[in-house]
Amino acid sequence: MSVEELQNQEFSLKTKEDWKVKAEESLKGKSVESLNSSTYENIVLQPLYSREDDQKAPDFPGGSDFRRGSNPLGYVTNDWKTAQRISYHSVEELKEKLHKGVEKGQTALSFEVTEALFESKETLNGVLGDLPAAFPFAINGRAMHSALLAVLAENETSANQVSGYVGSDPLALFAEGGFIEEDLFKGWIEDIKLANLKLPNLRTVLINTTTCHQGGANAVQELGIAAAAGTFYLQLLLDNGMKLDDVLTKMIFQFSIGSNFFMELAKLRAARILWDKITQVYGADTKNRGMQIAAETSSFTKTVYDSHVNILRAGNEAFAAVLGGVQYLHVTPFDYETGGSQLSERIARNTQNILKEEAHLQNVVDPAGGSWYVEALTAELAEKAWQYFQQIEAKGGMLEVLKTGWLQDEIASVNENRKKDIYFRKQSIVGTNVYANLDESAAPANERPADSYLGQLTSSIQIKAIPNKRLSEPYENLRRMSEEIEKKSGAKPQVGMICLGELKQYKPRLDFMKGFLAAGGLKGVESGTITSLEQAKQFIKNQNTKYLCICGSNDHYESDGHGILTSLKKEFPNAIFYLAGLPEKQVHMQWMDEGIKQFIHIKSNCYETLASILSSMEVALDEVTKA
Repeated sequence: MSVEELQNQEFSLKTKEDWKVKAEESLKGKSVESLNSSTYENIVLQPLYSREDDQKAPDFPGGSDFRRGSNPLGYVTNDWKTAQRISYHSVEELKEKLHKGVEKGQTALSFEVTEALFESKETLNGVLGDLPAAFPFAINGRAMHSALLAVLAENETSANQVSGYVGSDPLALFAEGGFIEEDLFKGWIEDIKLANLKLPNLRTVLINTTTCHQGGANAVQELGIAAAAGTFYLQLLLDNGMKLDDVLTKMIFQFSIGSNFFMELAKLRAARILWDKITQVYGADTKNRGMQIAAETSSFTKTVYDSHVNILRAGNEAFAAVLGGVQYLHVTPFDYETGGSQLSERIARNTQNILKEEAHLQNVVDPAGGSWYVEALTAELAEKAWQYFQQIEAKGGMLEVLKTGWLQDEIASVNENRKKDIYFRKQSIVGTNVYANLDESAAPANERPADSYLGQLTSSIQIKAIPNKRLSEPYENLRRMSEEIEKKSGAKPQVGMICLGELKQYKPRLDFMKGFLAAGGLKGVESGTITSLEQAKQFIKNQNTKYLCICGSNDHYESDGHGILTSLKKEFPNAIFYLAGLPEKQVHMQWMDEGIKQFIHIKSNCYETLASILSSMEVALDEVTKA
């Protein structure tokens, strides 16, 4: 074939049906539909998206419903702000960190607001210096919102230079604290109106869905709640005399970004669709309908053990946030849950620098735009979220669904599904419920103190709180139990592994069991090859544990397992025996009658199994100690 003929060659056109036929050949009888997966949002994901799944979308960012972003050139002309939230132990440390941060890539002033900043009028202004003239704020003022705005508004000469956002979300505080104090809205409204006059370039109305995300909410719920809370504040401020355009230019939405990369990316795109639709109904000008978004990588997904994996988690989440089109971004330091460090804060800040300077995301306009998968997911997510928003409104709006506890129960239901998946290890948490390192120790997670004003309220209504949790906490509690047992007994909790047959016959189940046990801080002590009853007896006598698991192939279980187990149970009546694997149903009762307490296999509830073993060990140890 000549070069010219080669250049003129074309691939024959293939359809989705052609792909389906080839795919089902490799699936050996299973249908392509068997590859579908369902998300916590009840969205069914297909294994392949094609032109047939194409969605009508704007041709460029800033067009139509803003799903592709609020600015036509994206980050090329409007770069996202690196808003690393600075933690500190003293005012002097905050001042030092702020000034060093802006030298090393920080492009927004973000820090936790504490009472120490308001010891005198000079304190906060002394910390900030001339930084507000060059950098925007990115602050959730929480209970100190009013005090912070008052300090910023005092200096009339620089007030016009203050930009970014210093906001507070009373609804989120109610949900987090487990109370509703409607009188708080009066002061909050006055603060917003005063800031509108004295700090014209500062956004002060925060819609914060992080509280719901930390409670385990799915993306549909987060979006519906954001839309409902945004509508609540919009109407509240309009009813109190503010103009529509003034209110919209004061609003900013805050989202936490979880680990499901494409879902989180689509969540931010769908959020802009919803807000555009709502503001259109209110008659807003196009220029004010684009949603401003502040994002932070999720604390819900972070772990205390094997915390360096958090660097990868946060990097993935930050990447999704940027592709989703945020305006402000905070990346959680990998050891934040145990106190943080200079190293982790530097890595977190540099994560954004890498996305900008090395991944070149600031130079690409909407890199996810046009993806059949992303566009289809965005459209379906927006549709479901709109329905959820309507559901909240039909029940009386955000304040009412918090009072009745309906919203809290909805979020708790999704979180129970999440916990069930990690209990059964359908969802992996690397370093926690899979690939746990038994030699690792970890500092306890920090307790989050409640805002000081909570104890000062006298007319509040008590409601269900949305708990601020992390997904890995149940397994971390097991590790703590294991560590306490080790302290009391002087040895790591163990389960003896009785290995039947040759290495190649028992190793797959032995490896599975060791990984299974490690998730709870339990060590699997292997016997080596066991080919006789006497070897098994000798192994048990040498162990300082009554918890034992038989490992081997199905063939060895049937040929030798029954006889060995029966004899061992007679010789060691107090021993507790487990069997690795799940035998045929017809022999289940036989194994149980012979002494097996439980079958441990890939579909077992890992958390409950380990919790049961550790609790039993703890009780036995306490009895020995008392005796």
